[in-house]
Amino acid sequence: MDTTGLLVGGVALLAATGYGLVHRRRAGRVRAVPVSADPVNPVPAELGVRPGKVTLLQFSSAFCAPCRATRVVCAEVARSTPGVAHVEVDAEQRLDAVRALDIWKTPTVLIVDADGRIAGRAQGVPTRAQVLAAVAPLLPAVAELTEEKA
Repeated sequence: MDTTGLLVGGVALLAATGYGLVHRRRAGRVRAVPVSADPVNPVPAELGVRPGKVTLLQFSSAFCAPCRATRVVCAEVARSTPGVAHVEVDAEQRLDAVRALDIWKTPTVLIVDADGRIAGRAQGVPTRAQVLAAVAPLLPAVAELTEEKA
């Protein structure tokens, strides 16, 4: 019996399991992006970002099954939440924007505030609750209530 082969196989199995657990934990999670005070709009306007609205800017690709699930989540949030819009961009058709915005996989959703600045980012399929939690502080009514309580 070759113990070296078993050892290598065991290490490879452990490494793959560890990677899978980390990937599963991080997929879909919306992480906050520090919003710059710089008034320059880092998101190209031709991508469909709507001024005065929080925009869920989704980068997708044609044969991406998770992209379809993300589309459903983002569209539902936009439909049910006043002040939120959903825009889907074909990553293959907009490689310039993919590079400029540091998009590494699809689906990626950028949460863009009403001033056109990126406030959050999710890779993978976020849940409805995660998207709502990310957009809530960016909406005017919620922001005003938070400021009044402070």
